[in-house]
Parts: sequence; C-alpha cells; structure tokens
Amino acid sequence: MVLLLIFFPCMGISQIINVESLRRVTDTTGWHGTTSLDFSLTRNTNDLFRFGNHTHIQYKIPRQLFLLVGNVTFERSAEQNFVNQGSVHFRHNYKITGRFVWEAFTQAQYNSVAKINFRGLIGTGPRYKIIGHEKHRLYLGTILMYEYEEIDNVPMLINRDFRGSFYTSFSIYPTERITLVSTSYYQPLIKNWSDHRFATENSLVIEIVKKLSLKTTYTLTFDSHPAEEVNSTFYNLSTGLIYTFH
Repeated sequence: MVLLLIFFPCMGISQIINVESLRRVTDTTGWHGTTSLDFSLTRNTNDLFRFGNHTHIQYKIPRQLFLLVGNVTFERSAEQNFVNQGSVHFRHNYKITGRFVWEAFTQAQYNSVAKINFRGLIGTGPRYKIIGHEKHRLYLGTILMYEYEEIDNVPMLINRDFRGSFYTSFSIYPTERITLVSTSYYQPLIKNWSDHRFATENSLVIEIVKKLSLKTTYTLTFDSHPAEEVNSTFYNLSTGLIYTFH
C-alpha cells in the first residue's frame, strides 16, 4: 500500500482520469492503495482556502482486479471558486491470457471551472500487454464508452454520446531507485472524430531512502470542443513525497 504524504499542485484542471498511473503492479493478491489529504488556509489581501483529497484502493484475486479511485479538490478566495472538482471511478479487470485483459468501468465527475455540472461514463474494452520486461512495460487499450454530460451553459446543454478511448501506457525502470511512467489518452466522439479529447501524464519517481520517494508529474489535457468561455488546454505540474508500506 502507498500513502501520499505531501502534494504541491502548480496549475491545472483534470478532465480525463488517468487510471494507468494508479495501478499497483503486483502479483500478490489482496488490498493495496494510496491516499492523500491537502488542507491550507492563507491570509494576505484575501483569504485563500484549499482542500484536496485523493484515494485509490484496489483488490486483486487470481485473474481479477477491482480498482476504486476518488478525488475532490476545492479552492476558494474572496467569494470566488478557483477550483471545484471531484470524481469517482470504478474499474474491473479480468485476465483472459497472460497478455490479454478485458476491462469494464463506470465513472462520475464534476468540474465547475470546465463548466461540467455532471459527467457520467460507462464503458468496456480490451487491454493488451505489448512488452512485459522487468525493466520496461508497454500497454495498449481500447474502450467503447457511453457518456452522459450536463454542461453549465444558458440554457443547460445535455450531451448523450458514444466515445472511444484509446490509450498507451509505458513504464521504464532504469535502476531500482528510478521509475518513469508515461500515459496518453485519445478520446474521439464516435459520430464525429473532430470532436476529441487528449491527455498525457508523465511521472518521475526517485527513491530517496527505503520506502520514501520523490514524485514529479506533468499532465496536459486538450478538449477540441470545450464549453463556452472555457480554455481548450489545461496543464498541471506537481511534486511530492510518497511513503510506501505493505
């Protein structure tokens, strides 16, 4: 199990949840997970309040993996919300062969800055391990998902669509103390591929001492058709300490 102790966000809004970065690669059955809590109150010319929580729990039995991810982030200053977002994601993996896995998931989220009052997803599809070397791993996945979305326009816009989700996840372990993970998602609308979303997350983890590591992550998301008056591109740079225990 992994406990995230400190997390410093610089900028960004998450709209695509990167489950790949949260998978615990292990052959051991049972429970594993991560959790983080961030709380701050700053007073200068205005009061700035920030709260964040991120929890990841997974349970593994032979041939199956159950994964639950939840997070909430809230920032407010001078009666104005800078960030107000949350999500919950549940996924089930069933291993068909050593390289081939079938996935199914459901997800709910909101994001006031991106004007997403509610977005609900349900989907399923295959995941394939291209490379499973001890020093490097490569996975490909394809998912068909149904999306229900309420956008905070005037009047409110409601979307009911099918989207594809194509992703690659690449991990490198150059030494026992260094880990590099890069994951990218492409999510087009099935009926109109010019309407698409893209996200990439790249993380560097360096073990400082046994069970204590430094993690730095850069995330970029792009939406070709965002809500009115919402940026199409967001990014996030974060760094923090991770304490690992079993």
